[in-house]
Amino acid sequence: MTDAATLQSIRETVETHDVVLFMKGTPVFPQCGFSSLVSRVLEHMGVGFHAVNVLEDMDVREGIKVFSDWPTIPQLYVKGEFIGGCDIVKEMFETGELKALFAEKGVEAA
Repeated sequence: MTDAATLQSIRETVETHDVVLFMKGTPVFPQCGFSSLVSRVLEHMGVGFHAVNVLEDMDVREGIKVFSDWPTIPQLYVKGEFIGGCDIVKEMFETGELKALFAEKGVEAA
């Protein structure tokens, strides 16, 4: 069971940064293909983001799943709103919805 302190820490991270990617690994050294893909999409779009490596803390790894009620990682948050995982981000990128979302939320993209 995830403790309240972990959930509060996740909430603070999501609220503090405009764009947060909870991922396996880091943008420089992703540890899974799905995390790598979402990270590359954001970098391609020129969107600055805060990455959280869930492999460094099992509480965060399990806590983010509880926080979002979403079972998989990576998870993308924009302005505090959960957007989705790899498949959703990929589809939104391909259709132009992701660029529109960033514009709507006031997040700068290239």
